[in-house]
Amino acid sequence: MPNVRPLNKKKYGISKHAFGTAYSYCLQYPEWREELGSRTSTVKSPQITGMPGAHSGSDATANLAERRVELREKMHKVEDTVRDAVGDNKSLYEYLLEYVTTEGATFHWMKQKGIPCERTYFYEVRRYFYYLMAKRI
Repeated sequence: MPNVRPLNKKKYGISKHAFGTAYSYCLQYPEWREELGSRTSTVKSPQITGMPGAHSGSDATANLAERRVELREKMHKVEDTVRDAVGDNKSLYEYLLEYVTTEGATFHWMKQKGIPCERTYFYEVRRYFYYLMAKRI
């Protein structure tokens, strides 16, 4: 976690390791989105080896469906936590979601994108997000 300071344990009640878990969990969001978009087919080309083979007995379609549901649930957990953290300030949703799912994101970068608040408030919302996320995972 380069340049990312964990939350104050006395104030938020979560350890630096719980914060690190929440931080790392959220950084996987783009991977989940990409996998969800790319894994749509269970059809694979058969491998011809000249040797008789047996089927594994697993259902590729069911396995794919289970994986897609798991990915959606993980993504919704991050998205719902962002919604809860921003509360009534819905305009912060897209900025906070991008911030917590992008490694190396900074407030300066968000300001260039047009974030509609000041740094102190944004960091307060961000800390609250990580607090909520650590409690949910």
